[in-house]
Amino acid sequence: MITLITLLSDGKFHSGEELGKHFKISRAAIWKQLKKLQNDFGLTVDSVRGKGYRLNTPLSLLEIQRLSKEITQWPITVLPSINSTNTECFYLLQLGARPPFAITSEQQTAGKGRRGREWASPFGRNIYYSLMVTLKNGSQQLEGLSLTIGLAVLKTLKKIGINDVGLKWPNDLLVNNKKVCGILIELQGDPADLYNVVIGIGINVNMPSLSLNIDQPWTSLQQELGQLIDRNNLLIELNHSLAHYLDIHTQQGFEYLKNEWEENNVWQNKTVNLLQGNQVTTGVMTGIDKTGALKLLVNNEIQHFNAGEVSLRLAPSSVNNENLS
Repeated sequence: MITLITLLSDGKFHSGEELGKHFKISRAAIWKQLKKLQNDFGLTVDSVRGKGYRLNTPLSLLEIQRLSKEITQWPITVLPSINSTNTECFYLLQLGARPPFAITSEQQTAGKGRRGREWASPFGRNIYYSLMVTLKNGSQQLEGLSLTIGLAVLKTLKKIGINDVGLKWPNDLLVNNKKVCGILIELQGDPADLYNVVIGIGINVNMPSLSLNIDQPWTSLQQELGQLIDRNNLLIELNHSLAHYLDIHTQQGFEYLKNEWEENNVWQNKTVNLLQGNQVTTGVMTGIDKTGALKLLVNNEIQHFNAGEVSLRLAPSSVNNENLS
C-alpha cells in the first residue's frame, strides 16, 4: 500500500493500465487498492475517465534511508502508521531500547495533545515526532524543558523561512496567532534521580486548510510559504536543532535560555487570561522566571504560574488592539 501511495504522491494522473502493469495486477484489483487507500489512510483519490487516478494533493513522503543516514544525533525509526509516537517510545523503552532514540510516523491514529486533547494526524501531511531521552537530576532538568524544545522548533522554522513564528507559553508555536506547532512532554522516573522523558512534537506542514475540523485557529508551513514543504529536510534540521538546544539545557540549565525565549514570546506585555479549571486569572504577561514559570502582573503584583493543567488565552482587549494594529 505504501508503494502505491509513493507512486501517486506526485499528484499527477496515472492510468489504471500503468498502475496494473507496475504492480502486476488487474485494473479491478488496482481499483480495490485505491478504495482501501482512501478508507485506511484518509487520502482523497481523484478518478477521471481517460486520465486515470491521482491524489488530490501531492505528498512529501518520509524517506527512511535518507533520514537514517542524515540524522546522526540518535537512532530514528520511521513508521507508516502508529497510534501515537509518544506511546510507542514508552513501549520501546519497556522492550529494552536505550535512550536517546526517536520515532516519526506518516500518520497517527490516536495522536495526543496537551490536557488529553486529540492531535489531528492525517497521513503524509505533517511532522509527528517523538524523542526519548534520559535526564539526570530529575525535576531540576525538567525546569523549562518544554520551553527549550520550543526554541529548538522555532530555530528550525525560521531557518526554512517562517519569519513570523513566535512562542506561546508553555508549549505552542504560533504564526500570526495561529497554531503551527504543539509540544507534549511525558515522563516516568524518580524526581530525585533519573527521568525518562518523551518529547513529542507535532508540526502542521502540508495540511490542507479545509481538511479537518479543528477547534482553534491554526496554520501550516505550506499555507505560510505557498509551496509543498519537504518534510525530510524539515526533520533533519529539527534533529540538529534539538541536539543543540538540549545540550545547552542539560549543561547550563534553562536559565541560560530565558532571555532568548522572552525575545520570541508572542504575548510579551499583552493582557492574557489564564485558565485553571473553572478559575480565570487576568493579567499582563511580563515574561517567565528562570524555571520557565509564567510571570503575570495581577493587580500590581507579580504572580508565578507553572505549566501543569493551565491554558493561556489572549484577553479580548489584546485581541482588539492587535486587530487595529
